[in-house]
Amino acid sequence: MTSNRLTSQPPATPTYILTYPAPYVLLITINRPKAMNSLPYASHWEADALLQWFDAEPSLRVAVITGGGDKAFCAGQDLIEQRDIANIRERIAKGDVAAKKELPDRRTLTHPPSGFMGVSRRAGKKPVIAAVNGWAMGGGFEICLGCDMIVASPKATFGLPEAMRGLYAGAGGLSRLVRLAGMTIASEIAMSGRFLSAQEAAQYQIANRVSKTHESCVPEAVELAAKVASLSPDAIIVTRHGLRQSWETASVERASQETELRHGAGLRDGENIGIGLRAFAEKKQPKWVPSKL
Repeated sequence: MTSNRLTSQPPATPTYILTYPAPYVLLITINRPKAMNSLPYASHWEADALLQWFDAEPSLRVAVITGGGDKAFCAGQDLIEQRDIANIRERIAKGDVAAKKELPDRRTLTHPPSGFMGVSRRAGKKPVIAAVNGWAMGGGFEICLGCDMIVASPKATFGLPEAMRGLYAGAGGLSRLVRLAGMTIASEIAMSGRFLSAQEAAQYQIANRVSKTHESCVPEAVELAAKVASLSPDAIIVTRHGLRQSWETASVERASQETELRHGAGLRDGENIGIGLRAFAEKKQPKWVPSKL
């Protein structure tokens, strides 16, 4: 699939490279390899707008996120930018009036409500898969924890080293890591600086799988995305909502009710349910139409 089949154009994405490696699949590559794909504040808002566009674009069904270069998926927040901002604030506190003009707009010194890279606390509508091709540290790990599935390169390494820098993982990663790996493992990772290998991430049910080779990480993630994209887009949206509600809601029954109340009628009244049932009866491959949910 090429970009000229899109019904709308994506917002400006100077931090990210967008490609379309399979039908209905968007590949987002973080393009800051010299900075280990760490992200300054502006890049989070950029990604938030990009993912909102992805959710609204009918020709796309699944996104894959990976890092540019050969070393890092994402090393987290750009700490050099944070250091520079801290220095400006220190100068302001000491009475340097001119320094106030150097401080970026307050809105850009936070993450969007959807979290780190617009993913770590994203509600969203369509699934996102992480192709973790190297270091996933801090916010980079939180991106992974906010994704729906994770394919890890054998060279991938995961960690939350924030406490080692006087910070904490505040983009939703702590809660999600506890849900996935349990309290004791999550505590060791977040409070002792323990890093996880790709094999350990799979062992603790954080990653779905480890790719066969480092080089095949992104192709295997794209292959997984293509499998998801081949199914009814309506069914995937509703199924993802049901899974997320189960994760976020204490009551199993309440989570099921929330999904039915939000999407049940829309799924049943949509075109794709009839397309799928007729294709099954006629022993044909269904030809889905864009979701209207």
